[in-house]
Amino acid sequence: MNSKIIQIVQGMAASDGAGVKLKRVLGQPALKRLDPFLMLDEFGSEDAQDYIAGFPQHPHRGFQTVTYMLTGKMGHKDSVGNEGIIEDGGLQWMNAGKGIIHEEMPMQTEGRMRGFQLWVNLPASEKMSAPGYHDIPSKQVPELKIGKASTVRVLAGEYEGQQGAVSTQAVKPQFFDLHFVGTEEVTLPTKASHNGFVYVYEGDIEISGKRLSKGQLGVIDFADTLTIQTSDDARAILVSGEPIGEPVVQYGPFVMNSQEEINQALRDYQQGVLA
Repeated sequence: MNSKIIQIVQGMAASDGAGVKLKRVLGQPALKRLDPFLMLDEFGSEDAQDYIAGFPQHPHRGFQTVTYMLTGKMGHKDSVGNEGIIEDGGLQWMNAGKGIIHEEMPMQTEGRMRGFQLWVNLPASEKMSAPGYHDIPSKQVPELKIGKASTVRVLAGEYEGQQGAVSTQAVKPQFFDLHFVGTEEVTLPTKASHNGFVYVYEGDIEISGKRLSKGQLGVIDFADTLTIQTSDDARAILVSGEPIGEPVVQYGPFVMNSQEEINQALRDYQQGVLA
């Protein structure tokens, strides 16, 4: 059986951090969450004023953040001593776990900066895990040929036996960056038990008779395969994972299973013992 699109969502203009302009795709009124995914933002501008203020120090607890940089340089620093720079094609996968305070600041004052941030929930058993951080340069991301001339960058998960650049223990999502060349039809293996989506960031694609254009997300009803038709040099990310199926209570950067756990996270942060 082939996977199909069951909902199309248009990204909406938003801002976050210290005023960074972005497009919120998942985590907005039309699509609040898609278990196990909590949020997807696309940021991108050639005007430094749209991104220069960055994301100063802020806390997280109870989930993982994934930053994938298409173009540009973003620096990371956190409260447990990690520090790094994400550059063109690289990514950062951070486990907030029981708590972390970090900042993400542009390492450029001009030029184009474009990328994504994805929030991945954690099951109750891992919400208070030790925080962790992986900084992966572009050269460590496997790239495989699909179709006639198209390629897939395997950021996380597995494609045709090739393990992705990131391995995470609690939630093991698939995160692929698809680069299509010309007009062709590509069929990818998928997992029927997963929840997930495809988000088009360049060009147009078609899945099960439904067209997705730049800036649109398609929620997928997964089967064993996913067939994508392209008519130009489109680009898209494909993200999927096993649903956790637990209650979600969120207060800004804290995502737990109950209101009491949120209250405790706030107390810990206020008392300086978040981690």
